[in-house]
Amino acid sequence: MSAQPEHPTDRRIPAIPNTINGIGDALTGANRAHFYAEVLAAEEETVPGVMRKWWKAAMLDSAPGAAESRSNAAAGTRLVSVEALADQLEGISR
Repeated sequence: MSAQPEHPTDRRIPAIPNTINGIGDALTGANRAHFYAEVLAAEEETVPGVMRKWWKAAMLDSAPGAAESRSNAAAGTRLVSVEALADQLEGISR
């Protein structure tokens, strides 16, 4: 017999569609405006790079606790080492 949680938690963040509208919808405020300005001004060959950059930003912004984490980092509090972060992502406790 194994102990399984009654309500398993899926900590994965749903992927944002890698489309101009998908990325724009996921961004908020000034970031959304910057994204649209940048993608609309981009040359054909640079559009994929602009989309990749902003898709990553949108995915990071959608992570639970992202705003709090940025506030903590800006204040220099509750910082986490890279090793501890990797352990957290893998579910390892030391």
